Amino acid sequence: MTAFLHFLYGPNYDFRGPNSGSTACVAIIRGDQLLVANAGDSRCVLSRAGEAYDLSTDHKPELQEEKERILKAGGCIQHGRVNGVLNLARAIEKQMVTANPEINTASLCNDDDFMVLACDGIWDCMTSQELVEFVHEQLNSGCKLSAVCEKVLDKCLAPSSGGEGCDNMTMILVQFKKPIHSSASAGKQEPLPSDIPSGSNQTPTGTNS
Repeated sequence: MTAFLHFLYGPNYDFRGPNSGSTACVAIIRGDQLLVANAGDSRCVLSRAGEAYDLSTDHKPELQEEKERILKAGGCIQHGRVNGVLNLARAIEKQMVTANPEINTASLCNDDDFMVLACDGIWDCMTSQELVEFVHEQLNSGCKLSAVCEKVLDKCLAPSSGGEGCDNMTMILVQFKKPIHSSASAGKQEPLPSDIPSGSNQTPTGTNS
């Protein structure tokens, strides 16, 4: 959280540039522990034995907790957007869309293949499971990680200026080295966060804040 707020109140806090902000989705791996901090509608997805698990929440204005905070801050929700303009509820920007991240942790195991961090330009075009399956297909065909990312972006790119695929796109693909040293090596399946409201799989309790 300190790192997120540093962007707002750090040495360049008084910079007067373009009136824009950014989402932030950050993953830190320490041994077999994966920590994900997210503010906005970028998303972190873990592939475990070919199944997609969301490790972050897409912070959209229609979520009740986000809506209540925005209204208390003097904003409004129109057509699913903050003040009728912004289609996300958290970002490194202004106080109506807080920079406070949601933090989730999970223990990695040898069934974990890779994780993807990507912005909504990807997720508006593919579900978490669709992306995981596409990445597996490309990796199995011998593609390098950089080439896989390029193929995903090409797949999501709009053929014209109308419809889906017109948003900017950012994607990071991290493939895990095996073996991952954890209690899972003894056959125990490690838990993942269970209360993330998204279209991907959910498993019993992990931790979040």
